[in-house]
Amino acid sequence: MEKNNTIADHFSHLDDPRVERHRRHTLVDIITITICAALCGADDWVAIERFGKAKETWFQGFLELPNGIPSHDTFGRFFSHLCPRSFQNCFIQWVQSITNRFPGKLVAIDGKTLRRSFTESDKKNAIHLVNAWSIENKLVLGQLKTDTKSNEITAIPELLEAIAVKGAVVSIDAMGCHKAIAEKIREKEAHYLLAVKNNQPRLYSAIHELLHSKKAKSYQRPVIDFYSSEKEQHGRHEIRRCWVYNAAAKLPIATEWMDLGAALF
Repeated sequence: MEKNNTIADHFSHLDDPRVERHRRHTLVDIITITICAALCGADDWVAIERFGKAKETWFQGFLELPNGIPSHDTFGRFFSHLCPRSFQNCFIQWVQSITNRFPGKLVAIDGKTLRRSFTESDKKNAIHLVNAWSIENKLVLGQLKTDTKSNEITAIPELLEAIAVKGAVVSIDAMGCHKAIAEKIREKEAHYLLAVKNNQPRLYSAIHELLHSKKAKSYQRPVIDFYSSEKEQHGRHEIRRCWVYNAAAKLPIATEWMDLGAALF
């Protein structure tokens, strides 16, 4: 691994919540074992301890382990007191340091509600997460928890602030189709691909008119590019066609959106 790309490089300055005289395991050891275990499917503290002990000889090659592998109680207590936002920032920086550069790559931002995260007994809301997913690297670049799906609008700019997307194409569904989000993506030196629905009525109407106006003959529309694909899938013959139009040339409203250059249909 390249210099400054290790877990120790990115987590060594994280504030340790433990009382110093009670520290029997180093912070980097605990975090490294936890991340490795989670990547291999461990989903609770007992499983993380079990993984650590099974791979102890391997961990001894690069970790200090002054008192062996921590117990599951130690893992649990440590992370229950750790600042989640500080950990997230360190984790995002580490992930970005080991991923490929992004020019021309697609980063998809989407919100997901965790299954079975709603508890009927205490009436807690289901957990909703906004993720930034690198298609090329098949890796989550960043993640934020929101109270409800509607809060994606405020969470997306915050997530964009925390990750590096320079040169990438950032795609978001209609929930994220807002001028401020488009501006934030351009501020991060990336390009945006936003789905348009009726939550942006003026823009949606302008696009609809461009496509369906009787006066707008096909040869009058400034087509930049066209792509078509056909395949057999799920027992059906699927045909997909995509037109790319010069939005600036035909949509007066395009000037209200920062650097809007094309519309895809």
